[in-house]
Amino acid sequence: MKRTIVFFLFLSSMFTSFSQINTDRVITIGRNALHFEDYVLAISYFNMVIKQKPWLAQPYLYRAIAKLRLDDFGGAEEDCNLALQQNPFMISAYFVRGIARHSQGKLDLALEDYYKGLEFRPKDHQMMKNVAIAYIQKKEYDKAKELFNELIKSFPKDANNYLARGSLHIEAGDTVLAFADFNKAIEIDPYYAPAYGSRAILYYQIDNFQQSLTDLNEAIRLNPRDEGFYINRGLIKYHLDDLRGAMSDYDQVVAKNNTNLIARFNRGLLRFQVGDYNRAIEDFNVVISFEPDNYMAFYNRALLLSTTGSYQAAIKDFDVILEQYPNFLPGYYSRAEAKRNINDIAGAEKDLWVAMELERTHGNLPAQVAQTTQKGANESPEATADGDKKQTREEADKKNINKFNNLVVFNKDDEQKSKYQSEIRGRVQDRNVSIDLEKQFILTYYEKPGKIQETVTYNNTLTSFNNRAVLQWRLIVTNQETALNETQVQTHFTSIDNYSSKIDVNESNADYYFGRGIDYMLVQDFMEAIHNFDQAIALDPSYTLAYFNRAVVRYKQYDYEFLNTSQDELSHTISLPIGANRTIGTPVPAATPRDNRQYMLDLIIRDYTTVIQLDPSFTYAYFNRAYLRCFQRDFKAAIPDFTEAIRRNPNFAEAYFNRGLTRLSLGEAETGIADLSKAGELGLINAYSIIRRMTSN
Repeated sequence: MKRTIVFFLFLSSMFTSFSQINTDRVITIGRNALHFEDYVLAISYFNMVIKQKPWLAQPYLYRAIAKLRLDDFGGAEEDCNLALQQNPFMISAYFVRGIARHSQGKLDLALEDYYKGLEFRPKDHQMMKNVAIAYIQKKEYDKAKELFNELIKSFPKDANNYLARGSLHIEAGDTVLAFADFNKAIEIDPYYAPAYGSRAILYYQIDNFQQSLTDLNEAIRLNPRDEGFYINRGLIKYHLDDLRGAMSDYDQVVAKNNTNLIARFNRGLLRFQVGDYNRAIEDFNVVISFEPDNYMAFYNRALLLSTTGSYQAAIKDFDVILEQYPNFLPGYYSRAEAKRNINDIAGAEKDLWVAMELERTHGNLPAQVAQTTQKGANESPEATADGDKKQTREEADKKNINKFNNLVVFNKDDEQKSKYQSEIRGRVQDRNVSIDLEKQFILTYYEKPGKIQETVTYNNTLTSFNNRAVLQWRLIVTNQETALNETQVQTHFTSIDNYSSKIDVNESNADYYFGRGIDYMLVQDFMEAIHNFDQAIALDPSYTLAYFNRAVVRYKQYDYEFLNTSQDELSHTISLPIGANRTIGTPVPAATPRDNRQYMLDLIIRDYTTVIQLDPSFTYAYFNRAYLRCFQRDFKAAIPDFTEAIRRNPNFAEAYFNRGLTRLSLGEAETGIADLSKAGELGLINAYSIIRRMTSN
């Protein structure tokens, strides 16, 4: 990857010698970045280690994991090859390479890797599942079924195994057994939204739209953030002639994710149907901007442009279509009509002649072409080759141009087939945890886009600090951190260098250390970040923001060093139970004489307490301290802090949410549900699914 000279100069300071300690430190920082999903940054660190010590196997493996999470499957495979050249007994490298090959469709090679891994780890749950999924894709259903039967026998309470075997039965054309497995998955875990989503598709396939709608409603109640459920519910509502409801579902998806292309495409077709042509064109514009090879979107946009009188633009789109599909009869008829409207009679006659010649050489005009010829640009999703029956297609079916006006199904079965890939995505402790606290807040420059709700709290300390303009960027407080892109990584390494130059000139400026601490935090170097916050506080013991971020970064360091106890990014997930044993958060690992876990937690609590003493109006310090106390399972001590945060900011949705979960953990169901209800009202819609779970027993 491209890096600036400044980046090399900065990192070279970590390699003043070829000592193992310095190399280990850079690997640790890279793994910090990997752990917190900052993949571009992680690759940069591992590149530097590889440059210094190319004989080490670990950095190749970690770089492969980062590339895999960035969907660079070829690069991940090559890095695993390099890792295995250095250490042919590195089991995780076989696993990662198997996933990389699997993702590229190299199924036989992927199977070789999975089986090699199973030699070292017999009965490994995830590798066995990956093997079964590969056999499904190879259409070797008997072998896949044998593996799933073995998995279910070994892990009878894992609903996902039944869900995967149900997908196998669908592939094999046995809907009866598929229903049985989906029903069993729901019986094992009635709060597992994907099981309802998968069964909904199966009901859809047998034209039981009402039952499909019921299952999708339940899936959305359990997981209101899954965009695929809304897309498919919109499709079902369309089949039930509820166009307003279908449009509403697609609107919700686009509101959450402006670039969800399935929702955009489907909404464009519906807008086409109801005569909202200009806004339909807007939707297809977005689809085409992200998928310049989506010829179905091109054709629909061309028809719409013709309808609105933009014939020249329509002809350009028809040209794109017919270059790709020279035998597509509707394209010639539609382009001929557009040319006729701009008085290009010769061009129109030529297109009609080509169409008639194709018709003569390829047989009778298909029904779909006849309808297109009669209706021109007023084609709608309802007018299909099969008469009145409303047609759909799966997202993967993008090459059959004759399905240009079919709504797209978001296929959860396809998603299930990709589980071999997603198992290593994201942080281990964040997966399959059905009920968890809203995250801590942090002072940073960036946050994830597209938050449905926002907590806005005026704080004099933060506002005054930003007004002083002592940093290059304006600080924000958020609990929706985002990974840096390559440009931002380089920018913050440059900023570190700039602050270092300023500190050489003036060592007594606390702001310089604080700014450099923020930069180190963003590049995931927690040790240096804490050191710089220490320096800022030593120079100015009233530096409230430095105490706050030091506490947050100390928790990040604690998270990586102690919660990720296996230090293995490929650790398997342990699902937390739902029902009588509901729990929130992650319990603190048992302390050992060799670690300083409790001491680190005490330091974090002490920093938040200092922030509150310096600025009692800093509501996020109460919130974070309460979060930490929940983490320590001291729920009674957490309640007053959440309550104080709410008292100071009555619209603090995250505080209501976390207090609600905390009260539920203490058995205070009525007040807990009331808090969750308030959190939902303020925009945290996930609260409603938890209310549903808590009140269903």
